Amino acid sequence: MPGADAGAGAPQQIGRVAEDLGLSIRTLRHWDEVGLVPPSVRSAGGYRLYTADDVDRLRTIRRMKPLGFTLEEMGRLLASLDVLDGAGASEEDTRAAAAFVADCHARAEESCATLARQLGWAEEFRDLLAGRG
Repeated sequence: MPGADAGAGAPQQIGRVAEDLGLSIRTLRHWDEVGLVPPSVRSAGGYRLYTADDVDRLRTIRRMKPLGFTLEEMGRLLASLDVLDGAGASEEDTRAAAAFVADCHARAEESCATLARQLGWAEEFRDLLAGRG
């Protein structure tokens, strides 16, 4: 199952992470270059190595991508989650992070409803055509 053990144990090379997450190496390189999810480790030869935490962040971004979130929003969500998961953030920063996460959740809910409706239509269409070709 893709992604089942992605990021488990030692840092993983980019090709393995891309395969496990169903993403292209080019996508992972782009996300690194724009600062969205840079790998935490580089090998002695300069190869990108992704830790389990990096893979979790990549998985979050992979989930956001088909829902129409921008790279800026993806980065902001990761930063907001860091604030909420960490300690020492100001009350103002914590409130702003929680509000942004709530906004992303609402957008994800709307996207899920839209996609469920579209899937229903696609299944109706498939059933209409079943056996006619």
